[in-house]
Amino acid sequence: MTTIETYPTLDEAARAMGQDAVYLGGGTLVMRAVNEGKAPQRLVRVTDPGLTEVRLSGDTIRIGAAVTMSDVLANRDLDFLHPIARLIGGPQVRNMATVAGNLFAAHPYGDFAAALLALDASVIGAGQGGARSVGDLLRDRGHAGLIAAVEIRRPRDPRAFGFLKVSRVKPKGVSVLSIAAHLPREGGRIRGARIAFGAMGPGPLRSTGAERALEGQSLSAALIDSAASAASEGLDPPTDEIASAWYRKEVAGVHLKRLLTEMERR
Repeated sequence: MTTIETYPTLDEAARAMGQDAVYLGGGTLVMRAVNEGKAPQRLVRVTDPGLTEVRLSGDTIRIGAAVTMSDVLANRDLDFLHPIARLIGGPQVRNMATVAGNLFAAHPYGDFAAALLALDASVIGAGQGGARSVGDLLRDRGHAGLIAAVEIRRPRDPRAFGFLKVSRVKPKGVSVLSIAAHLPREGGRIRGARIAFGAMGPGPLRSTGAERALEGQSLSAALIDSAASAASEGLDPPTDEIASAWYRKEVAGVHLKRLLTEMERR
């Protein structure tokens, strides 16, 4: 039988965690496991209202771990994330799915995490855990600990950030793949290119080949073709009931070209 433990702060919850416990945030991941008969011995939850807050400090936005996709859509300061949040499930899922929870979503889920990776977001851990990059967390999710918040810098130019989701069921089906691109520019040239793919590995991954092709260049049709040709470098797509690894690799460049072409026309 599963017991549910409630704590007023994340630090107290972190101290209560153990191998027999699972943290209960929005519940979209945990309750699916419970319904499949994989219930843990203990569920740990937190009532701290700070986990649902969104705070601004200059260009930096701190998003509480328990902020839901519906909360994201309702917040004008997070308008650059609206296109991603809008494509995550239906209304019921968006009312439950949290920003931090999406970082732990297994393949083929995790579209929001791919966007956070492209935007070079940081995660703030419980207690003295400090900050670490989303990229570091995604490489070692099993030892991530409890998350208090995600910090992200708002893109200075909204035209520099784009997102595309490919699914067989429109508009909110499970991803064949998703792509988030952040292409900041200085003097007309791309500086700090970041391209992240979802559903192209065990978690979101950066396309190192595409980033290398784009870095320091001016966005053009020829450059987009070059980046698209290198899109699958650094990716490790699996085969599942949605698509084969071969198919995902074949179409990765096609859809990256679609996204970059749309961004070039802005």
